[in-house]
Amino acid sequence: MATRQIYETGLDADVSTDTAATCPECSGRVRPNTIETVCEDCGLVVDDQRIDYGPEWRSFEKTERDRTGAPLTMARHDRGLSTEIGRRIDGYGNPISARKRGHLHRLRRQHRRGRWRTKSERNLAHGLGEIRRIVGGLDLTTPIQDRACRLFRRAQRENLLPGRSIEAMAAGSVYGAARCNGWPMMLVDVQRYARCGASGVRNAYYVLNAELGLPTEPMRPQEFVSRFASELNVPDRVRYRARRLAELAGRDDVVNGAQPSGFAAACLYEAAPTGHLTQVELADVADTTPVTIRTHSRTLSERYRGVA
Repeated sequence: MATRQIYETGLDADVSTDTAATCPECSGRVRPNTIETVCEDCGLVVDDQRIDYGPEWRSFEKTERDRTGAPLTMARHDRGLSTEIGRRIDGYGNPISARKRGHLHRLRRQHRRGRWRTKSERNLAHGLGEIRRIVGGLDLTTPIQDRACRLFRRAQRENLLPGRSIEAMAAGSVYGAARCNGWPMMLVDVQRYARCGASGVRNAYYVLNAELGLPTEPMRPQEFVSRFASELNVPDRVRYRARRLAELAGRDDVVNGAQPSGFAAACLYEAAPTGHLTQVELADVADTTPVTIRTHSRTLSERYRGVA
């Protein structure tokens, strides 16, 4: 039976081979290394590009084991491969002298000037920076941020940016990504952190949806019930009953043509005890009017009276 041997290499990689293996050309002895398997007699390369099982970290004469760097990200125009010149302290945390800080400031200025090769790349960097800022303000997840960055990149490739505000397209990309991921969000949420008006965000989203065919699904009122209930500190029993009303209304197609956030506020108003919630404060949270809540509440009262 063939035995297996382990060869220790200078790269801390374990390479295993079968001692019974012979060269297919001259039947000579085959010897492996960290890169390839070569016949010692005729020099035939039997196998190459072997897997390196060594560690991925590097020490650089420090106690901490550094890895190869941050992963690639869609949130930066160069996927995160650019060089960042530091300030005030060096890589070991030691303070930098005033003369060295002035030198780094001049280097940073020249690096900033030559960072973008074209104007479109500079616009891309500005748009992705706006997306990161809006996502950070809304406390959204990383998948939504990556999807918003892909939408903005695709909009630039489809030549949708000329004639439109970069800030508005970035905000519309965030709203479109949230809608594609099924996140309950209103336009007023994005507009609160966007550097443009509500009409700009709305028009940018309409352009992205029409030109790129976003796979968005209609928002349901029950997706907003928990959010509004948390903001208004509503008891759990009221929240459950409001969600039940929203699910029944969706099953019976009562919500067709209604604003999801306004209908969710009406469900909370109908589920809460009398006088616990007012139409004004619900309208303020849902970004709608008290008339809308009153109309939907009347429909719910007539159709689902006595629902637990």
